[in-house]
Amino acid sequence: MRLLQYSDVENAYDDPGRIGRLAGSLGQLDGEDALLVGTGDNTSPGVLALVTEGRQALDLFSAVEPDVATFGNHDFDYGPAAARDVVVESPQTWVTANVFRDGERFAADLTRRTAVLEADGTRVGFTGVTTPRTASLNPQATDLTFADPIAAAEEAVADLRARGVDRVVVLSHLGRGDDDLAAAVDADAVLGGHVPTERIDRVDGTLVTRPGDGGRAVLEVDLAAGTATRHETGDARRANEVARALRERMTAAGLDEVVGSVEEPLARTESTLFGGESRVGNFVADAYRWATGADVALQNSGGIRSGDPIQGAVTVADLVSLLPFEEPVAVAELSGERLRAALKQAVDGSLGFAEDGWFHAHVSGAELAWDRDAGTVEVVRVDGEPLDPSATYTVATSDYVLHTDDEFPAIEESQRVATGDVQYEVLVEYARETGIGPSVEGRVVER
Repeated sequence: MRLLQYSDVENAYDDPGRIGRLAGSLGQLDGEDALLVGTGDNTSPGVLALVTEGRQALDLFSAVEPDVATFGNHDFDYGPAAARDVVVESPQTWVTANVFRDGERFAADLTRRTAVLEADGTRVGFTGVTTPRTASLNPQATDLTFADPIAAAEEAVADLRARGVDRVVVLSHLGRGDDDLAAAVDADAVLGGHVPTERIDRVDGTLVTRPGDGGRAVLEVDLAAGTATRHETGDARRANEVARALRERMTAAGLDEVVGSVEEPLARTESTLFGGESRVGNFVADAYRWATGADVALQNSGGIRSGDPIQGAVTVADLVSLLPFEEPVAVAELSGERLRAALKQAVDGSLGFAEDGWFHAHVSGAELAWDRDAGTVEVVRVDGEPLDPSATYTVATSDYVLHTDDEFPAIEESQRVATGDVQYEVLVEYARETGIGPSVEGRVVER
């Protein structure tokens, strides 16, 4: 029997053709001997996700009819009630062993801790776990509790083994935590997500897979052989009905208003966003500083969503797709010493979704020196002058940065002095007023 894994579809819904090809690929690979599985972040974020609170994913789900799925941190972007609504209307069984609300499993009347499904005469037991950092990563998930995923998975896997299933699979949205999970649990495979880097590997004899993000690939997992095969979705025949449904949603939302244009495409690949200074990062940070009058602006790299280049006529949808979150721009007041500490945290490698050598910040009003090999950052100038440790500076950033303990912990909620407009609204207004023509200026110099 085979498992067909997809994960982290996220903002690919804003490209209806790509989702049509993902659906086509899953349809071509599917069969009576296969089970379709999703490993989180398959409803959000994105422009259409923002407008529909994740319900645009139902266009894909109803077309391909997945068998089982677990939750990612972004599946709660619009709160537990919206996530529950998607669960109600989707065809797959949702499994979670570590997400709780008010002392019981999230949506306990709809979700399951474990599920046993059969294909080609093989009984496969499934459970699912979500990164416990979700409550910190996602302000809309604070009503939820995330238990220790390894302990929860160990208990669930033991129960499945006791039921005599032929195979046990953990659907994981832990990212880099998959290695510890695979080493700890008695599972045949850990099918993962959360991190965009693709993976087919073995850890202590357990198969560990990850198909990457954006609906670009499907992994065909062979549990008996303990391996997986990658299928590029771009080569698949497009499921036109899915693409058509998503286009209709985009038109109905009025997201095609043109607000500007760019002569040179704005790249927003993973390597661009996490590789230091970039034109798109400068555009976002400059917009924050323009809107607030702050001394410095800071945008976390992971907050800007990757995707196809923004080029030619730029629509509202294009700009919303950069920051598809209902979160305001916030202004914090920091001492110079505290600001220095915050900017040094641009190379924090402890994040569950981070890779070695990633740079996690885009700035306006500051000049930084980055030693990639040493993993260090030095602050050269702030607002054109050497940083004064005893001075007070205002910093415009995303509301998320003040909320989370995971990124830039030197910036805290207690330092908030103002709250502005929603991030994507700031981008739209900035584009209308000033145009879109960012350049790389030496704000982050690699040494």
